[in-house]
Amino acid sequence: MPLRARTLAVAATATVLAATGLTLPFAGAAAAAPADTPVTSDFNGDGYADLAVGVPSATVGGKAKAGYVSVVFGGANGPGPHGTARITQSTAEVPGTPEAGDRFGGSVVSAHIDDDAYADLVIGAPGEDIGAMTDAGSVTVLYGGPDGFGEANTAARGETSRAAYGNALAAADFTGDTDIDLAIGGKDRVVANYNPLADRTELLMGDRMGGRAPVMTTGDFDSDGRPELAVAFYTRNQPYTQSHVQLFHYRTEEHRFGLSWSSDNSAADALAAGDFNGDGHDDLALGNCREIADENIDDPCGPEELARGGGIHIHYGDGREPVWEGQTLNQDTPGVPGAAETGDDFGSALTAADVDGDGKDDLIAGAPGEAIGTAARAGSVTVLKGGTKGILDARGAADAVAYQQNSPGVLGVAQAGDTFGAALATGDHNGDGVPDLSAAAPGENSAAGGVWDLPGAAAGGSVVTPNSLGLPASADPLTYGAVLGR
Repeated sequence: MPLRARTLAVAATATVLAATGLTLPFAGAAAAAPADTPVTSDFNGDGYADLAVGVPSATVGGKAKAGYVSVVFGGANGPGPHGTARITQSTAEVPGTPEAGDRFGGSVVSAHIDDDAYADLVIGAPGEDIGAMTDAGSVTVLYGGPDGFGEANTAARGETSRAAYGNALAAADFTGDTDIDLAIGGKDRVVANYNPLADRTELLMGDRMGGRAPVMTTGDFDSDGRPELAVAFYTRNQPYTQSHVQLFHYRTEEHRFGLSWSSDNSAADALAAGDFNGDGHDDLALGNCREIADENIDDPCGPEELARGGGIHIHYGDGREPVWEGQTLNQDTPGVPGAAETGDDFGSALTAADVDGDGKDDLIAGAPGEAIGTAARAGSVTVLKGGTKGILDARGAADAVAYQQNSPGVLGVAQAGDTFGAALATGDHNGDGVPDLSAAAPGENSAAGGVWDLPGAAAGGSVVTPNSLGLPASADPLTYGAVLGR
């Protein structure tokens, strides 16, 4: 893809930002040390990862659930003190108009779409109406620039009513041509856009998902140098119960995606890819994995007793495909803090990064339903260290530590309904070379929500909330943090 010419119109953008409550990054902020490759979520090119939070339930211009994206720029002191931006469909250059139910920000992912030094923001609006088609959905690419953001274009529009394009997103170079492609989840289908600079999509996969959003992630599971797309979906309200975790590989000779691996009768609320045992092959973690099919076959999510309270199953890569056998754990597994209790939702959010710098990725799991003392659904986050055998050692034990709002060094107080750990993301927000953890509690403060920054995925750091960012009031609870960019 050639470099994309852009006209940033900085003065006009600044005027619009001021008028709509957006704040540009602080002028003169010190940049992090230059990296060999651009930071995936560094929208303003200062060397620090930025935090993107989708707020699809927000009221914009009096339009309930029109939605916006809140960008909190990183810096030496982490996200928060270095400027923010509030992106809506009334922001200059962003296509469309805020309308009730658009749910702009329903999914968010960052990627380098146009090959420059600035990361770009891809935003789903699954409730967007396209002409007479209700809730057809759309996807917008907003291009990063030295002042935060510049131009934007539409990368996808739903083709039928209730298609809900943009209710899930993934970005990677699936084709191997060095350009970023998009996988776009809708209802009962996933489509691909091989050129996000244009509004052209084609079917990637279609199946009955019961109208639910697919769960998606990417990883090079067969070690061929090109990432694959992992998709988890399930439905209960059909003539038969159907649940799958599937991998799709772009077939260069056929110029299309094809199914390369399937774990039938298993489903997951979250997926994460990482090399947890350091063997050079990507592994696939299934969060809150459970067998829900009407035929009991082979326990694809591992032993049934390890599904209590939410289980995690890991398929390890071997250079060809993820192996069927793997490791399964829950909060009753030795070394995992806590106890497996119904409703904990352990693993319903996952992310992966090498937070201790040992060359093996670590797996981070949210348990938003975890009770802390008498506070029901206060929530917790568990960091599971990778090792030579993977997340579990030869004895079947984990090396793990858990955090919640009553942990020493973590701001706040664990209260009922906070759902701390409901969404997770990682990025080096303070530029020290170590991935930091963003842990959301969308139920915080009567569902106003908030996002905690835990440097190095450890206690400490800061928290951003709608109040601390000066975000406008909404007719609906903001649940800030329910959607985190990756």
